Amino acid sequence: MVKTLDIDFMGQPGVIASCLIEGPDGLALVDPGPTTGLDGLRAALGAVGHALEEVEAVLVTHIHLDHSGGVGVMVRSNPRLQVYVHERGAPHVIDPSKLVSSATRLYGEHMDRLWGEIPPVPAANVHPLTGGEVLRIAGTNVRVAYTPGHASHHVSYFDTSSGTAFVGDTGGIRIGAPLLVVPPTPPPDIDLDAWDASLDLIRAWNPQRVFLTHFGGFEQPLEHLADLQERLHQAASDVRALLADQSLDNEQRLARFVDRMVRTFRERLPDEGWVQRYQLAVPLDHCWHGLARYWSKKGPKGPASGSARPRPAQGGS
Repeated sequence: MVKTLDIDFMGQPGVIASCLIEGPDGLALVDPGPTTGLDGLRAALGAVGHALEEVEAVLVTHIHLDHSGGVGVMVRSNPRLQVYVHERGAPHVIDPSKLVSSATRLYGEHMDRLWGEIPPVPAANVHPLTGGEVLRIAGTNVRVAYTPGHASHHVSYFDTSSGTAFVGDTGGIRIGAPLLVVPPTPPPDIDLDAWDASLDLIRAWNPQRVFLTHFGGFEQPLEHLADLQERLHQAASDVRALLADQSLDNEQRLARFVDRMVRTFRERLPDEGWVQRYQLAVPLDHCWHGLARYWSKKGPKGPASGSARPRPAQGGS
């Protein structure tokens, strides 16, 4: 059984979710969130009759701090906790100094307020993954796939007993029932071709639902992934077109991109509170910078501005 745990990030519900796997032999968490959310995680676990100290395994989709920044504190208080993470992310879990330095350049003075303490995890507790493994977690089989595109160290997990694919940020941002799946595209690892291939791997699992850290579980996964893929390529095309517009400076390009995104939110979402939750989960200036960096690395070889990848055929879940 899988359960959504709202960690009440920054006092705001519906922004960061961890997922509890209740297996026949124990408990596991997928993406427990940052240290600043651990009190909320404890409360959410308590509401379903469990304690954080009961958890035996943590499945990390990737090492961005909103997903896994609290793991070091968790292991310090529960030394038997085992942490599963892609092999590229594992060294930064064991020694987070470079991760913290990189994040500080992005978040500046807001680092502590957003994420809190980020201590190292002992190497003995860390299990590096490459993709293709089948893990036995809490008495249930969990498949692993390497799913880059959002991050070069991203993996996704498939719980065969529940039919749930835990897709981290490769599966996009979706808060609430409306079909509005926003691609999170922060620097430095955005790769559209890799992301497309990762979505194909997730589809091949034929999941009954996808679970997103931002936020929760959704049925009709093929419809969800198709919407994400269309929006990803449209956002990339929009950024490329803005970069090519020589009448604008960089600040104006960024402002136009953010304005387009916010207008989409307001058209599709029921009220301003929903708009704010999306923006807390996916800072839109980060999305701009990640796609702008992608195009700067890609050079002139990409698709013509304004083009978008065709929407994949949809089928039942």
